[in-house]
Amino acid sequence: MERVDKLGRMLKWRCKWMLQDFFQNEDGDVNIVSMVVLIGIAVLLAVMFKTQISGLLKTLFGTITDNATKAINN
Repeated sequence: MERVDKLGRMLKWRCKWMLQDFFQNEDGDVNIVSMVVLIGIAVLLAVMFKTQISGLLKTLFGTITDNATKAINN
């Protein structure tokens, strides 16, 4: 039982230390925030220009299909 108690205290200390380090260490937090902002902007632009993007993709894939069909037939 003493061994289990010792292990429990050690795990408690380790978790406390890791949590404290997590809140005090600020390395990389700016990168995370900037990535979230950029992803949000990309999603917003995709929603705003959904019909234009859809039309562009249909035109591009239609051209690719036509050229591939012509290349196979000739």
